[in-house]
Amino acid sequence: MDKKTIYFICTGNSCRSQMAEGWGKKILGDEWQVYSGGIEAHGVNPKAIEAMKEVGID
Repeated sequence: MDKKTIYFICTGNSCRSQMAEGWGKKILGDEWQVYSGGIEAHGVNPKAIEAMKEVGID
């Protein structure tokens, strides 16, 4: 059976969409392909990385 795919999209793919991708991968596991993206490149938000590390999501 093919995996289902989900994309989380926001403006810069620097915080919200990347956090959603991390949670999606954790919650949905191997049954889904989970990706994030943005309409502009803003780089990664260090506060988002810190917040995700606090809950054990890389």
